[in-house]
Amino acid sequence: MPSTTTDALTPITVRRVDYGDARQARALVELLDSYAKDVAGGGAPLSAEVLRGLPEALRRRPQAFSVIAWAADAAAPHGEVPVGLVNCLEGFSTFACRPLVNVHDVVVAPGWRGHRVAQRMLQSVEALARERGACKLTLEVLSGNRSALRAYEREGFAAYTLDPSMGQAQFLQKMLDGAGPVPPAVL
Repeated sequence: MPSTTTDALTPITVRRVDYGDARQARALVELLDSYAKDVAGGGAPLSAEVLRGLPEALRRRPQAFSVIAWAADAAAPHGEVPVGLVNCLEGFSTFACRPLVNVHDVVVAPGWRGHRVAQRMLQSVEALARERGACKLTLEVLSGNRSALRAYEREGFAAYTLDPSMGQAQFLQKMLDGAGPVPPAVL
């Protein structure tokens, strides 16, 4: 699990995830599970099936990519520990006739919040989205998650509107029958 060291001078590196690399896959599911257990992530752990199958399911989707922020830690086995994660899925804007990138999950380990880890990861995501020719980044955030809202606003995100008289876009969902955990990876 991520280190609790929060020294602002600790070097942080953001790298794209190789879903086939066991260490990176483990860091991805551990970070996402820690977020799922947080009140902002729903307050419940991910199922064993999701923990087991997510890296392979993401690897099979060319429209998916993730980045992890790694903090230097001389005591860690590889000299670094994972402290943040962003999972993204490419979509398509019919209005622009170009891809868009949805920032689906943003996770920062509790001991690293307030150290601009999300900012660094979002800058990396933006660069990857530009490489894909994306016209925009999208994300959803709970209205009560004020610290996340401030972080996103600092990075240039704003509520989606076309004509202000029509108001802001709302994020809605409809759960489908049988929608549940992803099947376990075939090993």
